[in-house]
Amino acid sequence: GMAEAAGISEQFMNMTIAIDKLDKIGMEGVRGELSKRGIPQKAIDDIEKMLQIKSLEDLKPLFRNSATGMKGIEELETFHLYFDRYQAINNVEFDITLARGLSYYTGGIFEVISDEVKMGSLGGGGRYDDLTGVFGLKDISGVGISFGAARIYDVMEELNLFPDNFESKLQVLLLAFDEDTHLYAYDCLIALRKAGINADLYPKPLKFKKQMKYANDRKVPFVILIGEEEMKSGLLSLKDMQSGEQEKHSLNSIIDRMA
Repeated sequence: GMAEAAGISEQFMNMTIAIDKLDKIGMEGVRGELSKRGIPQKAIDDIEKMLQIKSLEDLKPLFRNSATGMKGIEELETFHLYFDRYQAINNVEFDITLARGLSYYTGGIFEVISDEVKMGSLGGGGRYDDLTGVFGLKDISGVGISFGAARIYDVMEELNLFPDNFESKLQVLLLAFDEDTHLYAYDCLIALRKAGINADLYPKPLKFKKQMKYANDRKVPFVILIGEEEMKSGLLSLKDMQSGEQEKHSLNSIIDRMA
């Protein structure tokens, strides 16, 4: 709708790419980016005016000659009509400056952010028509969303949103010291899980101090330390995180103790 209203329908993607940088480079930066991409000065002025709009009602006069834009406004009004009836905890706000740098979106787009933690979007997506045609399934419309699990975890941790009993469910965490022992630790992890033990393996053999900090943050009762000696002997170092005591046990012995 914006590209059509500004008379640059054929340069829709160039406009979107520039607007997507608004948070980082500001309005003057966006104007420069639009100009660099060959968009006329009059259109740039119109786009800047539209980017100041905060409500759908105020946008209507600017979109009156854009069939695509008016259809978009109608769809968003319908969305709000239904959403306003739902008592959601979260806020939904119209933001005309929102742009996503993928060309297959054909309708409304959205992003999820946290007001309490300064971070990028936690999730986002939008409407697309006939994207499935790429895979041979034509004339199918849909709405897709992706989310960043790591970012969501960081936000929940920052705001202390995990339930009190969430971290205590893990029985034992395996820590390895290099790539070879990490692979061996993975075999041990499989055996522990097959025995019904809630176990996990630190994803990379990073510095021991960092791995132990993670174990403490997770409030894990036991950790299994696996170095070259443990791998060769088959006797794993089992550390009680509360008492600090550390003993050598075979994997089967640990399974018998925890299962």
